[in-house]
Amino acid sequence: MSHATVDRPVAEFGHVEHVPVHFDDLDAMGILHNARYAMLLERALTPYWAERGVAFRGDLHSAPDVFHAVREFTITYRAPVTGVGPVAVHFWLEHFGTSSARYAFEFRSVDGATVYAEGTRSIVRLDPATLRPTAWTEAGRAVAETLLRPAPQPA
Repeated sequence: MSHATVDRPVAEFGHVEHVPVHFDDLDAMGILHNARYAMLLERALTPYWAERGVAFRGDLHSAPDVFHAVREFTITYRAPVTGVGPVAVHFWLEHFGTSSARYAFEFRSVDGATVYAEGTRSIVRLDPATLRPTAWTEAGRAVAETLLRPAPQPA
């Protein structure tokens, strides 16, 4: 399937990815389990970066920007996701520093009318040899710029 044929909603900033909720993502009440949100966010972020040349393919040196650790994950649940099917994950970067980044995200119904959850995810790029913070590459910075939320304009 060509990427041009994929139906993706347009966001004013950042990106929206439709991610499927499967039966095994639900808890005993038929609601998306709270622990699955982090995984679904990862499944939304990964193709965005991969389509722009930053993807793990078994060699850390081919895409060093994928060697990062989550420093903090916050989430506020607004409404339950009930049942299976796609959810719209809207994500963007609020900050992209020398070695760290902070995403903001929203989980919404596909039509955008219902906000299921919102939060942030902070990451730090690590040097694989030392496990210490290290700078993003120029390739990583170029992709990150496409996700940065523009600063509000003065009224």
